[in-house]
Amino acid sequence: MSPSLSRNRPPYDADERTQLVGWLDMQRAVARWKCEGLSEADAHRSVLPSSPHMTVAGVMSHLRWVEHLWYEVVLLGRPAVGPQFDGPEDADMMVEGVPLAELLDNYDRQIAVSNEIVASKSLDDVGRHPDFGVSAASVRWIMFHMIEETARHAGHLDAIREILDGETGYY
Repeated sequence: MSPSLSRNRPPYDADERTQLVGWLDMQRAVARWKCEGLSEADAHRSVLPSSPHMTVAGVMSHLRWVEHLWYEVVLLGRPAVGPQFDGPEDADMMVEGVPLAELLDNYDRQIAVSNEIVASKSLDDVGRHPDFGVSAASVRWIMFHMIEETARHAGHLDAIREILDGETGYY
């Protein structure tokens, strides 16, 4: 697991920013934890017939690109580049042949960038990308959305992992 992430909940009396970052970091840590001990074959094995790209590796790639989208593209107004813009639907989950360790390293680097961006902004700041209406969202809104997005996919990872090898657990 990334050394900066913890599966611990933030303190009850923490300020709003600490709680938002803490809850998001906890969900990020849970998602990463679901990858521990998996073989490459299992990390890339599809177990959901209606969602063939929703593998452990595919979900981790998706989480990396969602962070990039919301923090770098929407919030900072950087160019809309990446598989979700340059490829077919679910392109960010199409990672056959990409080692899980590489995907996790990419996720860790993106988390560091995302957290640096959040630290430099007020929770009331809004996005700056001129081409996306969601740029009206505040940093606070984006943080809540990213907690929801990451937690939802941590749940997917939990179910996928249980199907793969029987491993369960929340945190």
